[in-house]
Amino acid sequence: MTTDEELEELRERKREAELGGGEERIAKQHEKGKMTARERIEYFLDDGSFQEFDRLKTHRCTNFEMDERQPYGDGVVTGYGEVDGRQVFVFAHDFTVFGGSLGEAFAEKVCKVMDRAIETGAPIVGLNDSAGARIQEGIDSLAGYADIFHRNQKASGVVPQISAIMGPCAGGAVYSPAITDFVFMIEDTSHMFITGPEVIETVTGEEVGFEELGGARTHTTESGVAHFSAADEERALDDIRRLLSYLPANNVEDPPRVEPWDDPDRRDEALADVVPSEPRKPYDMVDVVDRVLDSDSFFEVGEGFARNLVTGFGRLDGRSVGVVVTFVDVPGFMPGTDQEHDGIIKHGAKLLYAYSEATVPLLTVITRKAYGGAYDVMASKHLEADVNYAWPGAEIAVMGPKGAVNVLYSDELEAADDVESRREELIEGYRDTFANPYTAAERGFVDDVLEPQETRPRLIRDLRMLESKRADRPDRKHGNIPL
Repeated sequence: MTTDEELEELRERKREAELGGGEERIAKQHEKGKMTARERIEYFLDDGSFQEFDRLKTHRCTNFEMDERQPYGDGVVTGYGEVDGRQVFVFAHDFTVFGGSLGEAFAEKVCKVMDRAIETGAPIVGLNDSAGARIQEGIDSLAGYADIFHRNQKASGVVPQISAIMGPCAGGAVYSPAITDFVFMIEDTSHMFITGPEVIETVTGEEVGFEELGGARTHTTESGVAHFSAADEERALDDIRRLLSYLPANNVEDPPRVEPWDDPDRRDEALADVVPSEPRKPYDMVDVVDRVLDSDSFFEVGEGFARNLVTGFGRLDGRSVGVVVTFVDVPGFMPGTDQEHDGIIKHGAKLLYAYSEATVPLLTVITRKAYGGAYDVMASKHLEADVNYAWPGAEIAVMGPKGAVNVLYSDELEAADDVESRREELIEGYRDTFANPYTAAERGFVDDVLEPQETRPRLIRDLRMLESKRADRPDRKHGNIPL
């Protein structure tokens, strides 16, 4: 029989574990506008659903008198719970304990929770707030990071992996998030960098601040390392919950379907006028996406980065879709020395590879322009897209009418009395003959030319048709996507 003394000792140990680095350090965390590791988990998961692993685990390091400080949990809180009733595994760095630095025991805890997530087929959410490798533990801390990286690779494509950067993360603490599927950051309080400003100044002489080097704005608008930026931790955790609602739990389950709230046969008449008749006049593709998807369902991913491309998740008749339900209006690959030197060939090939490799239903709508190699890359029929449509004003050609005319009729234009007038005539002739959707439709490269307001109900019917799609691929160890 368990005695009262034994029960009280257990409760005392657990109370000590819940305090992490102590009340003073918890207060400092709050002063910075940051929650503790446990507060983050409690806010994120459904009420009362968290089940903790290894609450009383401690490190085994004796270097630098570390054996005199052995806090329970060793700087990370791990376990599982539920988000909207669906199982999710989670770990949260505790910055109040050794600055959230990773040691051997810390890594063992994270690896255990990742292993359970892979074995049971449930998402992994990491709440990162870490100074990096624990220097006192030397090679053991480096080995611990490598063990985590390897599990990131094993989980990739098997279960969703989501990372939130909740504080200053450096060195190894940023490599693992970079391997995961989605990265969230907090404005002003979270940072990601391999080496901090002080090291950079020492080595290179360059002076740079934390925000400029690795803040949320830098990584969501310039580097593209992070996909989401939130004003505070609560908003970031709310957004992660929303993101999970669109994702399947693992690679053999379908994403969750919700009860539809928007008429699947709804025709939005405004779509007929959303694309301007003038080829160079801009319009907002997000407006097209919003009108086609179930109302208020679009959740944009990477909004601040590469603003000429819109990506995200939404719903059609309650079904989760990636936007890449591909809406195409692209005049080709961007020309220029900078583009070539920055590797546009390699990066364009990644996009080509990703579409070609995809086994999910692929639906494509060309709203205006699809020129050259960009037509091929953006989920064309030739990459085994399932359904391809075009709107009546779409232009599908090797290149734009003006450029084509300058190449094809250079001699005629040179001899013309009124060069600009003749060029305009030739451009209109080229557009009528080549740069329209009907040539592609006649070849079967476009399945139909749709009135824009038909788009939503047609895509919903196609998704129903494709619900049982199974794509065969050759057996192989892995593909060689151009990295």
